[in-house]
Amino acid sequence: MSILIKNANLISMANSRPKFEENVDILINNNIIEKIDKNILESENTKIINATNKIVMPGFINTHAHVPMSIFRETLDGLNLQEWLKEKIWPMEDKLTGEDIYFASLLSFIEMIKNGCTCVNDMYFLTEQIIKVAIECGIRLCTTRTLLSVDPDIKLKEFDEIVNKYKNIDGKIMLNMGIHGLYTTNKEDLVKFLKYAKDNKLMVHMHFCENKQEVEDIKNKYNVESPMDVIEEYFRDIPTILAHCVILTNDEINRLKKYKNISVSHCPVSNLKLGCGIAKIQKMLDNNILVSIGTDGQGSGSNLDMLEAAKYATLLQKGINENPKNIPAYEALKLITINGAKALKIEDKVGSIEEGKCADLIVLNTNTETMTPTNDIFANILYNAKGYNVDTTIVNGEILMENRVLTKIIEKDVFKQCSKIISRINT
Repeated sequence: MSILIKNANLISMANSRPKFEENVDILINNNIIEKIDKNILESENTKIINATNKIVMPGFINTHAHVPMSIFRETLDGLNLQEWLKEKIWPMEDKLTGEDIYFASLLSFIEMIKNGCTCVNDMYFLTEQIIKVAIECGIRLCTTRTLLSVDPDIKLKEFDEIVNKYKNIDGKIMLNMGIHGLYTTNKEDLVKFLKYAKDNKLMVHMHFCENKQEVEDIKNKYNVESPMDVIEEYFRDIPTILAHCVILTNDEINRLKKYKNISVSHCPVSNLKLGCGIAKIQKMLDNNILVSIGTDGQGSGSNLDMLEAAKYATLLQKGINENPKNIPAYEALKLITINGAKALKIEDKVGSIEEGKCADLIVLNTNTETMTPTNDIFANILYNAKGYNVDTTIVNGEILMENRVLTKIIEKDVFKQCSKIISRINT
């Protein structure tokens, strides 16, 4: 299918193009951005999208989420991380069925598409159901079967079956080694999991240093002075996304910067809500550590609105460092686009709008009361745009939403189904 986006105001996030271009046309053939130019001629059987006075930019990339946790929205208030997991989430998760995972994932993908998120890095279980829904919805998904030292051999066998079944089934489905965390994984199992990752050329996705209790648990479990000792011993040559990294000292950040294969997924809303603290993201950026943004699951992060997460990330760094120059708006938009692509090692395909790349992009309607007038377009998007400003979402050249109407998903009954699930398991 050919799509021609006409008269767009383009924020490509590509180094090879200006930061902002007015009245640009974008031609998409099949799943590829074929041409970016002014006044591209319309051809027969081409779908036309009129983007006059609208912004076209790359789709948002969420580098840390738990897709089926849509049903656990607002189960957290007043609990710390360990209390919430042990007292609320893990007991309810034990009751989930494959059908539950299906509908909970569907609700999250609806939310993602409506908020302009085109790719998500997921960590959960009953993974085949999540993959099934992602394929049906057309979303780009990086996923895993979460591994830890509870029935590790059984879980690794489940993951191996998923890898062998899905590694080549759909170009939008990617797999990684999802290790829950060092504090829930002993040394013997960690070595086993990382060997599997190396043998199968998989990157690693892991929670790391989310709160003070986790840091102490890691030190005790591995008999080390710093969690970075474990990273340096076992992860130095493995591409890895570390989620959270809230409790890292300046010295630990200086140690982390040596490993260009390791990036950080910052989850500001979840970290605030759990009372974990505020990660030193500006310090990491100053040390050339690759930082992207995650929402975490909705149980702790509330929603999957990447613009909200980026706004929090920026404001927090300005506030705690007492420096309004920290993370300028354009750089913040990188955190949810090209930086996410780099973290997932797919920057050759997505993350920016360039000829030859896959067409993962969104159309933003800025003609609203909160975005008028426009004095600084990048700041206006970061601080004033919301998920509902996304007018159209395209993934891999396929229109998943146009004029705020989903094209592949029937929303009817999804909300009702998810309400039934939480009513059943929360008893």
